[in-house]
Amino acid sequence: MKRNKKRSHRRKWRLKALLLLMAVFLVAGGIYCGRLALQIEKRFAGRRWRIPSRVFSDTTLLYPGQTINRSLFFRKLEQLGYHRVHTYPQQPGQLQMHGSVLRIFLHSLKTPTSHRPALIAVIRLRGNRIDTIRNAAKGSRLALLELEPEEIMRFFGPRREQRELIAIEHMPGYLIRAVLAAEDNRFFKHHGVDLRGMLRAFYTDLRHAAIRQGGSTITQQLAKNYFLTPERTVARKLKEILIALIIEQLYGKREILEIYLNEIYFGQKGSVSINGIGEAARFYFGKPAARLSLAEAATLAGLIRAPNAYSPYLHPHRARERRNRVLQAMLKKGWLSHAAYQTAAAQPVRPSGYLAYGKKAPYFIDYLASQLTRLYSPQALASLGLSIYTTLDTQVQTAAEHAVARGLAILEKQHPRLKHRRKNHRLQAALVVMQPGTGAILAMVGGRSYAVSQFNRITQARRQPGSTFKPFVYLAALDRFTPASLISNIPRTYTVRGKPWRPKNFRPMDQQQLTLRRALALSANVATVNLAFQIGLPQIVATAEKFKFSTPLKPYPSLALGAFEVVPLELARAYCTFAANGVEPFPLSLKAVVDEKGNVLKRRYMTVAPVIAPAKAYLMNSLLRSVATEGTARGLSRLGIDFPVAAKTGTTNDFRDAWFVGYTPDLLALVWVGFDNGDPIQATGAAAAMPIWVELFKAIPQHLSHRWFHKPPGVVQRTVCPSGPLPDIIGCAHPVQEVFLEHGAPQPRTPLLDWKRFFGEEKK
Repeated sequence: MKRNKKRSHRRKWRLKALLLLMAVFLVAGGIYCGRLALQIEKRFAGRRWRIPSRVFSDTTLLYPGQTINRSLFFRKLEQLGYHRVHTYPQQPGQLQMHGSVLRIFLHSLKTPTSHRPALIAVIRLRGNRIDTIRNAAKGSRLALLELEPEEIMRFFGPRREQRELIAIEHMPGYLIRAVLAAEDNRFFKHHGVDLRGMLRAFYTDLRHAAIRQGGSTITQQLAKNYFLTPERTVARKLKEILIALIIEQLYGKREILEIYLNEIYFGQKGSVSINGIGEAARFYFGKPAARLSLAEAATLAGLIRAPNAYSPYLHPHRARERRNRVLQAMLKKGWLSHAAYQTAAAQPVRPSGYLAYGKKAPYFIDYLASQLTRLYSPQALASLGLSIYTTLDTQVQTAAEHAVARGLAILEKQHPRLKHRRKNHRLQAALVVMQPGTGAILAMVGGRSYAVSQFNRITQARRQPGSTFKPFVYLAALDRFTPASLISNIPRTYTVRGKPWRPKNFRPMDQQQLTLRRALALSANVATVNLAFQIGLPQIVATAEKFKFSTPLKPYPSLALGAFEVVPLELARAYCTFAANGVEPFPLSLKAVVDEKGNVLKRRYMTVAPVIAPAKAYLMNSLLRSVATEGTARGLSRLGIDFPVAAKTGTTNDFRDAWFVGYTPDLLALVWVGFDNGDPIQATGAAAAMPIWVELFKAIPQHLSHRWFHKPPGVVQRTVCPSGPLPDIIGCAHPVQEVFLEHGAPQPRTPLLDWKRFFGEEKK
């Protein structure tokens, strides 16, 4: 009896302990599930995906009368995703070229400054010139047509994921059904876990003695992708099931499916992973998901199980077999008619082809990134899905890269001693193209090869400017001298730091006097140094400092010949001041930053500061035009430049640096050629750098108006004798027209006074 009581007592305690243990387990499980639910809700309620920020070029403007580079123009259209068709364009992205008429179905345009719906434009070409532009639907003429910007780069995070988000209502029904047929045909019937599917998968794996089916539902796959590691363990599988059940309780089926379709992995594009149906549609078939055909949709659905094994690029035969199995599954479920199945199954698998990811305009992008990181962290740029609009013109950038590559190749062919075998010791060149009035950077080439060296010689190098600094000496002289003033070209010896210094001209000159204009045109060293001492070296320093060079300027005689170092971009910006009526712009690369909802977060406008009077800027443009017509850059006409240009060549001591800066009212470009270590290149700016500039400008006619600068108030024109007293043209063999600042211009003589002076009657 006592024994039975003891046993009963033990059973009661065991039952209590078991109940207590179960209660503890349930409480702990409830707490764990609650915390897990909070984590899931926090993740799904906040930012679900890390979306790389995208960088865009500037838009492209087309107008009647514009001259284009046909090769660069059609390449631009190709980069924007337009492809040729033989029939009349039926959808955005198609273009038809019929004789001299281009019909193009333009994508819609949406930027911070422009909005335009998709339309068919009819562009009639006459040679390399746009004759007319019409809106095909309305038949009306268009005075201006704007092409959408080109994506040039993405800021990827460590996982390097690329995705395009798409709402489920914008996906074709057969695409959704194809995915369900391939991955989870009972998705709308289970609650996150499909026991029937798991048993079927277990039986299949057991029968084949290998893992053939996973049995995971779409919700389980989503749980694994978002919250778990890929290893296959019982504990991970149990956690996957638990998370799937919680997700199904928190969210509706359509929302879960939309998240899944935007998350799922579809393969690799180089080192970048393709995630989501939207990005996969563009990567494999070159179109948005909404325009996928039934066959293409089934192909993508079949990829999900094993993207590398069924890739249309790598294994088109396997991809077709897998696609047809998906189509059969759709047919079996009654989601597809037999006729639709036969039509889709008979089609070949034809991927669109793709360009492997690579950073375009890499030196420009690095310069832009240095500015962006002051506004956003690298993590934000890699995850916030920002749209970053820039000033880059991809046609100009392509032309600039080609000009640099071709120019260096020609130099090395002409001078074999310049060709080095070691890539990091090769001859280098750098080029920047700017709009003088705005400071917008249209192109930037920081070196010969970004793959070899990421050092940007436009923004990071400090090189002696040589004769390209001389315009600032002549600018400082304009308060006391005129373009027609005579200055001494007789060599003198100066004492510099206790030592004698005697500058020499690059080539011997017989003239003992030169006009200011002629001295700058010929880049006469002796005349320039003599002028510098007449106006005073401190005055030159004060003038140059207005242009905000970051390198210190000292009042040494060699300053007049550009012996101090400058950053090339700063030198280009300073020259922009002459072309912009005396206003210096701040170099502009970033135009606007837009978030993923289309809200403008940052907008950058051109920043300018007045530096010199417009009248002085006009005189400098006139003086620098003489460099191109009769001076060191007179070879421009021989090279095919038939429009007015202001220019300056530059060559430093021992031929270490070769420079050329040339500009019009529309565009300015600076070119530098040299070795990083300062080895001599034995070539002048006119021989080494100017041909690169010419190659560039001949390739971008769309940016050139062939006009010259308008004469501002404060500038007057007089007829003078270049070799005599300014107003004295009586008996002058070759009188010339010259420009002057109004307050320092010679007074014209009346015909009566000149007649009396000719006969010696002026004193009567």
